[in-house]
Amino acid sequence: MDNSGLGAKLFQACNYTFLGLITLLTLFPFWDSLIVSITPISESMQSSVHLFPKTVTFEAYEYIVGMKQLWSSYGVSIFVTVAGTILSMIVTTLAAYVLSKSYLPGGRAIMFLIVFTMMFSGGIIPTYLVVKQLGMMNTVWALIMPLMVQTYNLIIMRSFMASVPESLEEAARIDGCGDFRILVRVVLPLSLPAIATVSLFYAVAKWNEFFTAVMYITDKDVWPLQLFMRAMLIDNEAVYQSGGDSPFLLGQSIKMASIMVSTIPVMLIYPFFQRYFVQGATLGAVKE
Repeated sequence: MDNSGLGAKLFQACNYTFLGLITLLTLFPFWDSLIVSITPISESMQSSVHLFPKTVTFEAYEYIVGMKQLWSSYGVSIFVTVAGTILSMIVTTLAAYVLSKSYLPGGRAIMFLIVFTMMFSGGIIPTYLVVKQLGMMNTVWALIMPLMVQTYNLIIMRSFMASVPESLEEAARIDGCGDFRILVRVVLPLSLPAIATVSLFYAVAKWNEFFTAVMYITDKDVWPLQLFMRAMLIDNEAVYQSGGDSPFLLGQSIKMASIMVSTIPVMLIYPFFQRYFVQGATLGAVKE
């Protein structure tokens, strides 16, 4: 008997079993929220664990979708996510390309100052004062400009671009290409995995942005989706559902439906970036 082969098979079986359990534990809260959101209130209260619905109802979704401000907040979140991700990627890409060059004068000092901001920042109050003095309060730009560049994402892009062979850039320069053309024609096509990964990081962060909106947005017309959902859940905790059920139960149904409404868009986008995700997050960390 091949002990090494048997050991490898046992290890593989245990590994798959363990990862399968971790996956189930990770997906269960999402599944439970989905089931509660489409289950009648009287049925969902019969158990604290919800695996399958006996009866399906979409009353919670009808209640949420019927609110006009939901679509206004959706528009704000979509604009912040799309415009913010594009602007963040432009600035991050340009900065990463410049900082990836070893011959940049003062490049190490600049990079040190950028990394320094990961440990020490100006703080909430100075940032609030800057945003207020720039006139960005109660505007979508307050959700975009203060968090335009994330240091971690910049490091990923810089490391990935530094791994691009210099010989390719030298060949393009001999052909008469300038720095901007080299970036567009040579570096960016080779950096698509990192670009897709960092874009996903930015998009998810901006879609889920909540604390910045609480600080800078008081006008309901500029509320992003996450802030609107929070306010709606608090205000509608005691709203009665037709039929005379408990007001708390309706709040629970709306909570779960709200989670689905705010989560599903990101889940639909993620599969298109998933094949770049691992490669983009790991290749940039190793320079051959």
